[in-house]
This record gives sequence, C-alpha cells and structure tokens, in this order.
Amino acid sequence: MNENTSHLSEYVPIVIMALVALGFVVTTMILTHTLGPKRPSKVKDDTFECGIPVIGNARSPFSIKYFLVAILFVLFDVEVIFMYPWAVNFKELGAFGLWEMFTFMGLMLVGLFYIFRRKALDWE
Repeated sequence: MNENTSHLSEYVPIVIMALVALGFVVTTMILTHTLGPKRPSKVKDDTFECGIPVIGNARSPFSIKYFLVAILFVLFDVEVIFMYPWAVNFKELGAFGLWEMFTFMGLMLVGLFYIFRRKALDWE
C-alpha cells in the first residue's frame, strides 16, 4: 500500500501543472469572451479567404490528387523523423542498425516506385 502511494505521489506535480494549464485556458477563454468587443456586422460575418472574394460554394468537389500529395508528403516527412534518431545513434547500433535502416529505406523506395508507377504525382 505504501509503495503504491509513493508511486502516485510522483504524479502530483504533473496533475497540478495540467490543472493550472487547463484553468489558464478556460479563464482566458471566458475573459476574452466576456470582456472583448462585440460589434457584429455584415462584413465581419462574411467568409474571408486570403483577401480573395468568395466565388461559389465552398463544398464544390475538387481533385483527390491534392489529398494524395498531402498524405504522401506526410508519409515521407515521417520517414525523416525515423532517420534522425538512427543517424544520431549510428555507432551504437552497429551493423544491425545499418541493416534495419537499409530495410526501412528499401520499403520506402518500394512505396515510392509504386507511387510513380501508378502516376499518383502526375497532374492532369
């Protein structure tokens, strides 16, 4: 019982910090909502997109290529996130780490060749 209590007491500062952060966010949101100016107008309530006047409906369909390129960018961006720790610990990982990174890079290259073969990045 005493051992469990000592483990739980280690989390008290984290819980206090989370409560203070949450209290700050809630207090700030309430204060800005109650004390902030409220002058609604037609111009302020109108949609705004980078200074360009709104044309048509925002729900109009557009090419899935945009989403595909975005997802591929995230995929290969995450690849770099995995490569950084490997590069930092290169000497400690030795030959096994080198083999693992070659395997990982090989799988990524297979995916990249598949993307090129399917012409996923070709714009029409």
